[in-house]
Amino acid sequence: MKAIIMGCGRVGSSLARQLAVDGHDVRVLDRDPESRELLPTGLAGRLLIGNGYNRALLEEAGIARADAFVAVTSGDNTNIVGARIAKEDYRVPHVVARIYDPRRADIYSDLGVVTVASVRWTVTRMREILLHRDLAPQAVFGNGETVLVRETLPAWLADRPLGELEVDGEIRVVAVTRVGHSFLPGPHTLARAGDEVSFAVAAGSLGRLSAFLGKELGI
Repeated sequence: MKAIIMGCGRVGSSLARQLAVDGHDVRVLDRDPESRELLPTGLAGRLLIGNGYNRALLEEAGIARADAFVAVTSGDNTNIVGARIAKEDYRVPHVVARIYDPRRADIYSDLGVVTVASVRWTVTRMREILLHRDLAPQAVFGNGETVLVRETLPAWLADRPLGELEVDGEIRVVAVTRVGHSFLPGPHTLARAGDEVSFAVAAGSLGRLSAFLGKELGI
């Protein structure tokens, strides 16, 4: 994964470090040259100095080929502008932003940007969302502990109880959309081919859901 992180404070630098350790290609943008001190030696050369929403800087960072863009500066306005440019102008597939004022969540939602609140915010939760971006979270709740993802079930799952897809305390089926109509299923509701199933998932269990669906789909 090629990721661009706008903001090299404690959150941005920590996320960059973890993603780099996982073997991902990371570029970090920040206006303050001294933020380089927050990065380990191996990552210091990947810091670009300037406004994170400056198109020339973004293109230098390789945004045209980026898989993910993360906005974690200290200001909501800056994060909104950066996220919007990444999403709308460069069509970055996965955009995640830190948010301080929850009243602005609708702005991000309208842009198709996943948000994580700053209160008790953790790098680990953001990392989980990025690494399992194939699940495309539709919403993030609380402080990022729980996410909502929607998946279209394959034909081979037809006639199996939807309750079999749940893991107590980790994964819960919360809604099914079938032929354009949504309903709340029971544990014995049988799946049909093409069902769009919404899962409420503990952030730390995204990998488990991803692995489960991947295994079942033969990926």
